[in-house]
Amino acid sequence: MPLRAVLWDLDDTLFDYTGSDRAGVLRHLRTEELLDAYGGEEAALERWRTAMETEFARFLAGEVGFLDHRRGRARTFLGTPLSDTEADAWFGRYIAHYEASWTLFPDSAPALAALAPLVRQAVLSNATTANQERKLAALGIRTRFEAVFCADELGCAKPAAEAFTGACQALGLTPGEVVYIGDKLDIDALGARDAGLTAVWLDRAGTGEELPAGVRRIASLAELPELLRGVIGFGAPSTIR
Repeated sequence: MPLRAVLWDLDDTLFDYTGSDRAGVLRHLRTEELLDAYGGEEAALERWRTAMETEFARFLAGEVGFLDHRRGRARTFLGTPLSDTEADAWFGRYIAHYEASWTLFPDSAPALAALAPLVRQAVLSNATTANQERKLAALGIRTRFEAVFCADELGCAKPAAEAFTGACQALGLTPGEVVYIGDKLDIDALGARDAGLTAVWLDRAGTGEELPAGVRRIASLAELPELLRGVIGFGAPSTIR
């Protein structure tokens, strides 16, 4: 069956979320004069990552909404029972620094441009649609994608098979006609593989981790056009439905 579309993860695949978040939170904590209170840069960053992972997992599980997950991140990091208004204000100040730090990986725009004549492209993300739409526009790449699919509108999140198959259905394609590219082996690559898509794992860190059956690995998006042309092979892009 010819492969007709690429579904992209966004954060830490095309968009340097980790780098942007690190720069943003350090600027925020310096401005708030909180770095020393939380043990310096690395200790504060680890505390911030733990708070993010804990609260975002609650959001993905449907326990809290997106706004409440952000409030939870502020409260968990600070260890303080903030009111909603206080938590919103504190997190909002972080967001200003974070968004000022937004950047694509250097290989992202060239890869998107190289694939544009070959294949349809869309995004599948576990974040919210409004957030990712705004991010793609700010990064200057929204026009590369015919659609943006996110957990809040799909009603489920990766690695659930329904997230991948729901995006494929919306594109009018079967899973066997779609490639998924993401930076997380478990959530992205294995989730896509198990849903019937062709799975490509972007292993930027070069982890050396054993590659599971049915998953292809690249270390840079510069490798992707050749992989799709030569190793996988594409049919002509189908009509957008």
